[in-house]
Amino acid sequence: MRALLASSIGVACTAALALPLALPSGATAAHPNPAAPTPQVPGSTQSLPLEPLKTSARAVPRRSAAAGLAARDVKPFSLVGIVWDDAATEFHGRAQVRTRNAGTGKWSPWQDIQTHNDDLPDPGSPDRRSGRARGSTAPLWVGDSIGVQVRALAEGSHGRTSPGGLPRGLRIELVNPGDDPEDENPKSRTSLSPEESASSAVNAEFAPLGAAEITALGKEATAAEADEVTGTSGSAASRPYIGPRPRIVTRAGWGADEKLRERQFLYTKTVKAAFVHHSATGNNYTCRQVPSILRGIYRFHVKSSGWRDFGYNFVVDKCGTIYEGRAGGVARPVMGAHTLGFNTNSMGIAVLGTYSRSEPPTAAVGAVARLTAWKLGLFGINPRGKVTLVSGGSNKYRKGANVQLNVISGHRDGFVTDCPGARLYGKLGAARWSSAKLQGR
Repeated sequence: MRALLASSIGVACTAALALPLALPSGATAAHPNPAAPTPQVPGSTQSLPLEPLKTSARAVPRRSAAAGLAARDVKPFSLVGIVWDDAATEFHGRAQVRTRNAGTGKWSPWQDIQTHNDDLPDPGSPDRRSGRARGSTAPLWVGDSIGVQVRALAEGSHGRTSPGGLPRGLRIELVNPGDDPEDENPKSRTSLSPEESASSAVNAEFAPLGAAEITALGKEATAAEADEVTGTSGSAASRPYIGPRPRIVTRAGWGADEKLRERQFLYTKTVKAAFVHHSATGNNYTCRQVPSILRGIYRFHVKSSGWRDFGYNFVVDKCGTIYEGRAGGVARPVMGAHTLGFNTNSMGIAVLGTYSRSEPPTAAVGAVARLTAWKLGLFGINPRGKVTLVSGGSNKYRKGANVQLNVISGHRDGFVTDCPGARLYGKLGAARWSSAKLQGR
């Protein structure tokens, strides 16, 4: 495909735990205060350093360390994550957070944050060469909150960790995703910034400039359109194996702040495979909240983790809605930052939620099939086939290794991880068959 095409993703999981950590001397837990929350500040991040915590000698291994944040009231936020100084350092341990609801003033139970984040840009990639990249956990959606408490525990000293066992410079990032676009369903916008125009223009073959969505298209019309935008001569019959173009909510549709990202788009040569992830942000969300969740993840990836842009190429929610992720064009081979070692010539799809123990909704699995049938079809790829990719280096395959994978793979196929969760991973076979059927195979 000469003028057009995209890449892949990654996400993580959570597990229940109880950490026997004490607050610093003199610190006490904050009491619920049902006073009216502070008005939201659109698109903001509070970054608070974690402090050493006292631990029980019996419960904590000798070569470990603990850090945290005493319960306190803060400005409104809805998504959290932990970051540290060195992007090459891994956090081997556990982390939990509890938050105070902005509406009720009540504290939530302790929730786990996925500490081992394997949805990452490749070493040496532009995302890592920016000089701003930091180590980070997966983000966690907690809803409208005005209070926070954090505790983290290292499990011995592994790799490039500090002498105490925890990565240096641990901070909790409290992300306020800001308000939804004023008009939730605009046909298109006429007043755009240069950054917004650039992000929208790469999808001009499919939607007007500033459009909030790319509408669905039938199979025959999709094949004819694909020939036109790629410069292929002939009729729709020249591209028989392509699924109908699905409806896709654009970055404008979910309210991406285009001034956050790097201006230049990154492309690879083609799209040979799709990696499916779960976001590990939790399942306690409504589909109306998804634009806010995406803005929160986007801000965490760029402002907190120091990446160029949103890490994933596409996101699918539990209602089956497909969202454009990283900027550069939904049909183009955009290089993402999602599957360490396999971000080249692939695309990434994050299914919003955590599916280690929870069954993924049928609508979400169906959306993965629709999206891959179309996108892989643009590049002439069979969703039920195999593909060989060259590893950029991961904890499963050495750099330079030729790795044979399913065209539609789970994150765990390229990296030692639970992602996309056992329940979602078990649905990938059905997604491959459905995707191929939509292509007419």
